[in-house]
Amino acid sequence: MPKRSCGALAATDIGTSAEINGWVNRRRDHGGLVFIDLRDRDGITQAVFDPAQTAAFEIAQTLRNEDVVRITGLARRRPAGTENSKLSTGEVEVAVERVDVLARSLVPPFPVNADADVDESLRLKYRYLDLRRSRLQRNLTVRHKIVKAIRDFFDEREFLEIETPCLIKSTPEGARDYVVPSRVYPGTFYALPQSPQILKQLLMVGGIGRYMQIARCFRDEDQRADRLPEFTQLDVEMSFVDEADVMTIMEDCIVYTWRVALGLEVSQPIPRLTYAEALARFGSDKPDMRFELELRDVAAAFAGTPINFLAEHASGDASRIIAVRYPGGASLSRRDFDALTESAKTFGAGGLIWICYPVDGWKSSIAKLLDDTTVETIRELGGAEPGDALLLVAGPTQLASDVAGKLRLLVGDKIGHRPTDRFAFCWVKDFPLFERDPETQAIAPTHHPFTSPAPGQEALLDTDPFAMRAQHYDLVLNGFELGSGSIRIHDPEFQRRIFQLFGLSEQTIADRFGFFMDALQYGAPPHGGMAWGIDRLVMLACGEPSIREVIAFPKNQTARDLMMDAPSPISQEQLRELGLDLKAKPARGANPLT
Repeated sequence: MPKRSCGALAATDIGTSAEINGWVNRRRDHGGLVFIDLRDRDGITQAVFDPAQTAAFEIAQTLRNEDVVRITGLARRRPAGTENSKLSTGEVEVAVERVDVLARSLVPPFPVNADADVDESLRLKYRYLDLRRSRLQRNLTVRHKIVKAIRDFFDEREFLEIETPCLIKSTPEGARDYVVPSRVYPGTFYALPQSPQILKQLLMVGGIGRYMQIARCFRDEDQRADRLPEFTQLDVEMSFVDEADVMTIMEDCIVYTWRVALGLEVSQPIPRLTYAEALARFGSDKPDMRFELELRDVAAAFAGTPINFLAEHASGDASRIIAVRYPGGASLSRRDFDALTESAKTFGAGGLIWICYPVDGWKSSIAKLLDDTTVETIRELGGAEPGDALLLVAGPTQLASDVAGKLRLLVGDKIGHRPTDRFAFCWVKDFPLFERDPETQAIAPTHHPFTSPAPGQEALLDTDPFAMRAQHYDLVLNGFELGSGSIRIHDPEFQRRIFQLFGLSEQTIADRFGFFMDALQYGAPPHGGMAWGIDRLVMLACGEPSIREVIAFPKNQTARDLMMDAPSPISQEQLRELGLDLKAKPARGANPLT
């Protein structure tokens, strides 16, 4: 008797014997018959228990949701009018001849047979039950298809997938390392890789030429909806390439992946924006291109204005006055605009100016300070149509751009222009090579210290490093950075100068990066590459709000594994073997000297 999955029975199987295995999804007692919906990963099949089959019928009356059973019987057509068009097996049912109970289940802590809202902490504690639900099974299936498509794409282009080690030297790349104590070498530690960055560059020095890997990475940093302490990324590196070469092959990969894994076409070429252009038009270096509503500069409307708090921002490159168009916003209430103003303040603005353009006349939060000519000029510059509103933000360029960009996204949400089933990719390039650390104000790499400057800008390192542009590029989807890449520094002396610029002493360079600096002196080819966050990519492909929904066993927002209760203490014996002695950490705010 052939075994079939619960989602595989079809009209062509009618009249044949079948064996199906799975979990009880639902039991229904209808008069003299018992119906069981049996579920596995592939779908659901209805099984019918007739009192004439005495032994099977008696067992059916004891079954509960999530019991595991094996059913054998005859596949037959459902009676006319009882078909279920929502199921792939909706034309067929199994007339049960025998049932074997393979495992009994306790009453689940939440419904497994429905996608009802369940507290996330409960879902994570019982993740093995959550994984039975259709949402998680769909997401993990999409993840598998995406990863397979990526591997197939690079395999066809003769890239080698090479595994890099997970126990390496600590070479911090911006976040904290997870460290692993060595028992064999007391007092020393491995680190878990934040990325295979240095290792993949060494593969290029080793002549591999075209490398890729689906790599596990680890970063000890504060959590957000789209970040976890361990994650998976696509890692790619190539020799003898320039920026355009890398961007082209990665763009071709995303187009191939979307077509093969999701059945969707991505238009090419994917738009390419400079960093400065992205900030000017969208207020973000991760622009959401699903909708227009580009930011408009309206400072010209306030040239020579007597309004003091606007006059200081109406001229010069250091400030902007930006309008965000709100389609149909003229119908908003004063309370609506007050809420928008509060949102602007949470984004960092001191306040918000609004102007409404109903079919007749206009209204504004600063109506007493404006005249008809100024209001009309603002309308023209801001691109407002009758019935729209304009939200005005003024301030230093970076702050005003950031606040306006966030308001743009808020408006996009309110008018329904950010659907999760629409995908808008873009490239952002020509980033600054350096920035100031927000806490120390020291010079720091915008991305990482291995990125090459734009061709011909090397001399600026000694004279004006903040004017340097990077050979760096980001791929953005729906306002999320999917991944970053760059052309790397392959000249050992220039790499040393970069490290020195960040204040690293010769001893520190030798201790932390000595092996890498040595390798660059043995004929390192020009090379570059990119990495994508697989978790984030799948999250967006599935329309999910968090990467936890596309990972089989994720940590929660505080980096805890609720199912295994990790992290957790280890035994004193383990500590002794590692040569470790734990000391109590001072409470936050306590004086460590007392």
